Amino acid sequence: MTTATTNGTTTTTTAIKNPKKTNLLDHNSIKHLLDETVTEIVTSRGYKEDVRMSNVRLLIGAIIIVIALFAQFYNKKFPENRNFLIGCIVLYPFLYVLFNGILQLIVYTKEKNAFLFTYPPAGSAYNSTGLMVSSKLPRFSDMYTLTIASADPKSISAKPTVEFTKSVTKWFAKDGVLVEGLFWKDVESLINDYANEKKRK
Repeated sequence: MTTATTNGTTTTTTAIKNPKKTNLLDHNSIKHLLDETVTEIVTSRGYKEDVRMSNVRLLIGAIIIVIALFAQFYNKKFPENRNFLIGCIVLYPFLYVLFNGILQLIVYTKEKNAFLFTYPPAGSAYNSTGLMVSSKLPRFSDMYTLTIASADPKSISAKPTVEFTKSVTKWFAKDGVLVEGLFWKDVESLINDYANEKKRK
């Protein structure tokens, strides 16, 4: 709500937040919107997003692009650059397998279905860990599973994993608008469940 005074007249206007809307026939669009909203909710609770894993993936992608650009704009022309081109052709499959293997290893061992990693809340680094938040929405299903786990499961501060599975029809109007109040309530309840869990022994 904002208040403005013009020529002695005070006017009050209320800022209306644009509703979040998706295509209910698009499975990926629904999941993306819900995941995006979960990220907003979690970070609003004091959990700062940890983007280190994303940065690793971006770095690997940047290395591949630099190699491709170097091969494209090498300052010698054919046939003077023949050996260089042969080297690139031979090296490409090796680098592709190597970098793709690294990415797959990251996904398999760390990310899995996770879309958000966080740092511990400020001031709680010694009695809490960051979060790993993941979700599933199987194709041709309306059942959305949200899971909150410790980002460092081996830590003595790690807590047991919590999750819920609910129909997305509970959170969307017929026109595809997300009923944020209902969704926020369910996600915050899950965050509270995780926070209230006792540490693993």
